[in-house]
Amino acid sequence: MLPTVSKTRPSSSTSRPNPMFPQYLRRIVKWQQMDIEYTFWQMLHLCTAPKVVYQHTKYHKQTKNQWARDDPAFVVICSLLLAVATVAYCAAYDHSAAHAVFVVISVLLFHFLLAGVFLATCCWSLTNAYLREEAPNSHVVEQRVEWLYAFDVHCNSFFPMFVMLYVIHYFLSPLLVAHGFIPVLLSNLLFMVAASYYHYLNFLGYDVLPFLERTTFFLYPIGVVIVLSPILILGGFNPSRYFMNIYFSQRL
Repeated sequence: MLPTVSKTRPSSSTSRPNPMFPQYLRRIVKWQQMDIEYTFWQMLHLCTAPKVVYQHTKYHKQTKNQWARDDPAFVVICSLLLAVATVAYCAAYDHSAAHAVFVVISVLLFHFLLAGVFLATCCWSLTNAYLREEAPNSHVVEQRVEWLYAFDVHCNSFFPMFVMLYVIHYFLSPLLVAHGFIPVLLSNLLFMVAASYYHYLNFLGYDVLPFLERTTFFLYPIGVVIVLSPILILGGFNPSRYFMNIYFSQRL
């Protein structure tokens, strides 16, 4: 009689550590090993045709047998661009070099890295706990969302939001932080589009995984944003002025 596989047997993804993460961290300091051209291609298409990027994610799974990137170039370049954008804000609105250094470090650390780790961990836990399809029998290899892939999805979703809320917002900031209804309206619309696009890309990132179901869950926050925005506009809340006041209150 053939031996059977126990349903309680831990899968390979949980029974041994993933060697990819230490290698990923080591490559962060090795610029010559990063594919810079492909990273900029991804960034461009995340803003114009994000489904193409996740089509390439399928190819990556077929060739390297993992969903997550093994190249940290996206994180490194996104961090550098975020630092440059923050320096531009500090040059325009800050009052001291020491405070500008604090702003750059806090934006990189909290807005991108720690927020990304937190959101990726939440999505990773949620998808593995509630959104995975049930295996039809015990002989099917269990598939799970890789934590590093969840972080990739966050980074992909963050980049277009960065373009809208750090780059476009920078050039429009003299208008957006002014007093009056028009700045309130434009600021809320910009934040609404950025937040909605972030969650849409989150949906695309998890919808591409064939072993997940009910991934439309990641679209629900868009409805909350759309409902909340008119309330904030009618209430006179200006998100641009609010967030700029956190760091540059003396110049507004």
